[in-house]
Amino acid sequence: MSTTDPAPRTDPGAHATSDPAAADPANDDAGIGTSGTTLRLKPSDAWMYVVMVALAIFFLFPLVYMFVSSFKPDDVVLSSSGSLGALWPSPTVGLENYGDAIERASVVRVFLNSVLISTLIVGGGLVVNSLFGYALARLKFRGRNIMVAVMVALIIIPFEALAVPLLFMGAQANMLDTYAIQILPFIANPLYVYLFYTFFLNIPVELEEAARVDGAGPVRTFVSVIAPLAKPAYATMAILGFLFSWGQFLWPVMVTRGVAVRPLPLGIGTFQTTPPIQWGDIMAYAGLMTLPLLIIFLIFQRYFVQGVASSGVKG
Repeated sequence: MSTTDPAPRTDPGAHATSDPAAADPANDDAGIGTSGTTLRLKPSDAWMYVVMVALAIFFLFPLVYMFVSSFKPDDVVLSSSGSLGALWPSPTVGLENYGDAIERASVVRVFLNSVLISTLIVGGGLVVNSLFGYALARLKFRGRNIMVAVMVALIIIPFEALAVPLLFMGAQANMLDTYAIQILPFIANPLYVYLFYTFFLNIPVELEEAARVDGAGPVRTFVSVIAPLAKPAYATMAILGFLFSWGQFLWPVMVTRGVAVRPLPLGIGTFQTTPPIQWGDIMAYAGLMTLPLLIIFLIFQRYFVQGVASSGVKG
């Protein structure tokens, strides 16, 4: 005896809910239609964007003023500084200020010094701080929580409180007026160690266990498995470390005596001590100092945002 399957029942509302966009009430709240082409912002979102644009203009104002003024003659820089004309290029635009700044402050020498110092600080810091943070995140030993607490406490101590003791230690070691005294004190940093520590805590331990099963040792596990996953943390530390080391002023003033090892920020003092004071040259020199920072940030911006989000929010 043969049996026949009953005819499938049809739902009258099946065609009405076949489109996920139409069935999702969140899309209706956001103002997205079934075609996905209409977008209406809520009043609260619109105000948020207005505030963000206003803050962006506020923070970009000094940069625009600096770069625009660097192409103006000195008399025009001073005459237009009190009006909105300071943000508008002058009819007489030239590169004379940059040429004068490079010649008066020995920019090539101090620029190379800053590149060397910042590169070694960032490079050494990436290795030392990441290994220290990885050890705190993975190794189990007595007093680990106390060490983490001390690390957090050290973050809030300003460098100015440690500058004088470090100066005496450098003088006793005959390291003054050298590259080493400007590099070694800043390779290990509690902020960067804690950044790596919080990031490594969010990496599953199972990945390392699988690497050990495949025969990888601790060093190979860290280099081949953990480090590639920590690219956002490395980029964050690289940007923050480069920004800090590139703009160092107090410490080089204390430990350097000659121009041979002085970094770029100290060169701006040449325009204040050697008359005449030409504000166009000062703006051009400041532009030369700022441009590398902008380039580094734009290159690693995506990783920087990811690193701050994963280390700051989850940690």
